[in-house]
Order: sequence, then C-alpha cells, then structure tokens
Amino acid sequence: MLLEFSCSNHKSIREKVDFSALAGSDTTRLEDTAQFGKYRILNSAVIYGANGSGKSNFIEAISFLKYLVLNSINHQPGQGIRQQPFKPDGFNTPSVYTIQFVRQDMRFLYQFSLKQMLVCDEYLYAFPNGRQMKIFERHGDAFSAGRKFRGKFDNCKDVLKPNRLMLSCAANFSSVPEVDTAYQFFRDDMIIYHEGIQQNWMNYSLHVIATNPQIKAAIITLMQELDMGVKDIEVKIDKSKLQPGDIPPFLAPEFRDQLLQSTMDKINAKLIYDNFETDLLGEESRGVRKLFAFLCPFIDIIRNGKVLICDELEAGLHESLVYGLLKMFMERHSDSFPQLFFTTHDTSLLNLDLFRRDQIWLTELKKDRSTDLYSLAEIRNVRKDENLEKGYISGKYGAIPMLNLDFAKVLSRM
Repeated sequence: MLLEFSCSNHKSIREKVDFSALAGSDTTRLEDTAQFGKYRILNSAVIYGANGSGKSNFIEAISFLKYLVLNSINHQPGQGIRQQPFKPDGFNTPSVYTIQFVRQDMRFLYQFSLKQMLVCDEYLYAFPNGRQMKIFERHGDAFSAGRKFRGKFDNCKDVLKPNRLMLSCAANFSSVPEVDTAYQFFRDDMIIYHEGIQQNWMNYSLHVIATNPQIKAAIITLMQELDMGVKDIEVKIDKSKLQPGDIPPFLAPEFRDQLLQSTMDKINAKLIYDNFETDLLGEESRGVRKLFAFLCPFIDIIRNGKVLICDELEAGLHESLVYGLLKMFMERHSDSFPQLFFTTHDTSLLNLDLFRRDQIWLTELKKDRSTDLYSLAEIRNVRKDENLEKGYISGKYGAIPMLNLDFAKVLSRM
C-alpha cells in the first residue's frame, strides 16, 4: 500500500506538496478502505486540475523517485542526476522526495534530497510493531546503520557515490531482508502507467491472452459487459528470424548480423464480431488498442494487490470505458488490496457515488506559477449531496483555468 508521498522543488512543484491515502473521518464508502493498524487506507484517488497546473509533474515526481531507486546504481562517476527543479530556485535549492508505504505488513518511511544534481541526505526507517526502527541514514558520502543492522552494509562503502542512492546500493550489495522488502515495493508493487509504455503492455497482454484461457475468457466477458460487441479474440504468436530483406540497408554490418541471428515474435491478433473480424493492431482505433494493452496488467494489479499510478487514465478511451474500468476496480472480488491513483480531465467521474471527498484531489497554480495540491476534504462546506462536477466547473473548488478570461477582448486583437 502507498500511504503518503510528498516532494518539493520538482518541475512546477516549488514548496512541499503532500498527498495522502489515509482516510479521513468520512464514514461513506468504507468498502473502499482497508484497515492497517490504527489507520484506514484509501484504495484510490483522482487528481483534477487545469492544463499546466502540475498534475502530470506530480505523477512524474513519483516516477522519478522509483526510477532513481531502481537505476541510480548504474550511474557512472562524475555523472550528475538528471533532475528538473523549479526554475526560479534551480539546483541550489534541495529537492526533497518522501514516501511512506506498506509491504508484507511492514510500514516504511523513505526520503532523499538532491542538490546540484547529487544526493545530499537519505534515510530509510521501518516500523515493526508501530515503533520506528532506523535501517540507515546517509549524509553526503557517509552513512550510518541502525543498531540491528551494524556491519550489514559494509559492502556498500566502495559503491556508494554522490550520484547513487544508498537504497539502490544496499539492495544490490547487501543482504538485508528489510532493504529487500522496501526495494521490491518500488520494483514490483508500484506500477507507473504512461503512454510511452503502451507497446510493452500490449505485448504482455497479447502473450497472456494467447497462453491463459481464464484471462482470455475474463477479457471477453469484460468486452461484452462494456457493450463492445466482441465475441472472441484470436492471438497467434510465431517466433521467426528476420530475413535480410526485412532489415534497412543503412544499418552497420555488425548490427545487421546481430539482428539476423535474433529471434523475433510475430504477433497476429484478431477481434471477432458477429459478422466480421478486425486486425487489432492494424485496424482498430487507438482507444481499443489502449484498452487491450491496459487490461491484462490492470487485472494483474487487481489480483495481486499492487499500486497503479496513471497519468490521464482517460486518454484515448471513451468515458464509459473509463467508468467501467473504475467500477471493475471498485467491485473486485479478491482478498488483495490494490490501489489506483490517477489524473484526469473527465469531470463525469466527479461523483460521490464513485469517490469520497478525501479521494478527490486538485492542483492549482499559485501566483509564482508553482503547483499547489490539496484534497476536496480540505475545502469547507462541501455537502455530501453536492453536484461536484458543477461545482468544479464553476470554480467553486479552484483548480480550473480561465474563469475570468475576457474572450471578447481576446477576439478583438485577432
């Protein structure tokens, strides 16, 4: 479970912004929460805001944290960390990233800060039985281990560099179960979806459909529930070698030879309707392709209780499909507790039948062009029977652009 995330000095985010999946005092839709110790945890949240207000930058900050944990071990000496701070402040102001999460019933708190493209500070704590336990703290190039972990990180001394995270080094050069558990949350449990990975998800989905009859049947059923008219899916995967004529002539000879030796998957996927069939990859719309790329990982996330973080979930999808996916997520039938956090412009989802007030978040640009992030639960006098879509569009909650724009004045200058 993701509990909380905060960051500062990241792209349009200047001052610290805090996101929390901890449920407030609202007693509605308790089925969308889970108990962890004395806290109730939300299973989902949606983020709204004007174009350019920082929604995507907030998601990108989480993705940036994950990327550094998994990949900073590969940074070479003298190579700076490619961060993007808030421009007026720049690299001289620390960029701080903090996350609290749960894995295997253990709560962790992890934080690092960057300055001048290098790591300043970093720490990892666990909370067995609710009590804080230091795993490590790091300041510059020096680190100290908690009492239980003394001597466990000796192998990290030579590999820890100013451009590498201690967590990345410890996961690769020590054998500490608590470190492995924390690292695996970022590697296996926190999934970031954006348009750039759609092809990888499509390949995964088609392989699953071709090899798992149960998943295939579930997807066909879902297609029918969404009234898409799909009766069957045929996926054929052939492994074959490239022929010389398939390779562009301008490639270097050694690269051509390497490609000719490799084996490629040739995938044919057809959707069967009542009276015709279509080539999924060549004839179906972008929205249908995205849906198929999304479905198998989405089902895996639900079944295995992972955390999906998605920028613009609705992009390329009809609003009814997005609503259907959300209902599928909310009405899951499993013992796991998956979480879904996403940004969207689809105001039809602003519905208290779908979300509690503490599940609805908003981004807004402040006067200095920096991002503010806040929950609808922080706004006073929002009734439980209120028309949230109407209130949002009218600007009652902020986070909506151009409310006072004089269009006549703009047109007069054209």
